[in-house]
Amino acid sequence: MRTWKFGDDIDTDAIIPGRYLTLYDPNELAAHAFEGTRDEFSQEAAEGDIIVAGRNFGCGSSREHAPIAIRGAGVQTVIAVSFARIFYRNCIATGVLPVICPEADTITEDEPIALHFDEGYLTAGERILTVEPVPAFMRKIIDAGGLVEYAKNITEIELCTK
Repeated sequence: MRTWKFGDDIDTDAIIPGRYLTLYDPNELAAHAFEGTRDEFSQEAAEGDIIVAGRNFGCGSSREHAPIAIRGAGVQTVIAVSFARIFYRNCIATGVLPVICPEADTITEDEPIALHFDEGYLTAGERILTVEPVPAFMRKIIDAGGLVEYAKNITEIELCTK
């Protein structure tokens, strides 16, 4: 597992350049993730890697392509000081776990991270950092692989009790 570090205000165009918005396959999008920002990401990212960022990660447009590209690259968790609101929701809708950690900007590149989400913290090296909870119903959507997969498996009884 590798930790990929990004700074503040990483916009969706830095995550997946606009010229690739005609693609919809997660693997094809992943091949262009962070192109022009961190070109090595698309070649070196692997299943289980984590992205760590500063403030306002995913700002810019509302394109769902950005979290789809991230997930296609094998990253299922993005930890940031804060997220652009619509990017946060798009992560959930596409099965990427967005974790708000006020001290995420203190985590260094390749620092080992262990997420203890249910307990409300993560460890970065020897440090313990607080994380904000994601509501249970949103975790169910993420765990299902996104909103579409969640909706495919929801029962009529569950719909009546929501």
